[in-house]
Amino acid sequence: MSLLFRPLAVMIEYPWLALIPGVLLLALYRRGHRSSAVWVGLLWLLYCLYEYGMKERVLCSGECDIRIDLLAIYPLLVAGSLFAMARSLSALRRKRPDPVARAEPPEDRAS
Repeated sequence: MSLLFRPLAVMIEYPWLALIPGVLLLALYRRGHRSSAVWVGLLWLLYCLYEYGMKERVLCSGECDIRIDLLAIYPLLVAGSLFAMARSLSALRRKRPDPVARAEPPEDRAS
């Protein structure tokens, strides 16, 4: 499990990195129109603000080294992101017209 969340731990030091998945999910919403992408994208943006507040010691009393809160936040963000991406990408796949179905049958020139 730590291998899954270790890459996310870099966001403790650089909270602005949480803007990247947030903005990507919001852009995915604009293409796929799935509300799950908006909600999870907004969660990432809120997490960015939260993590920045923790880094600047605004949201903690000074003992911010033990981050038990991340045991709940990281799985929620990862699972939500995977769910939102799967739903949005499946919607995009359904929206794309099938080039084979659009092709008109060849005319019969034998007659």
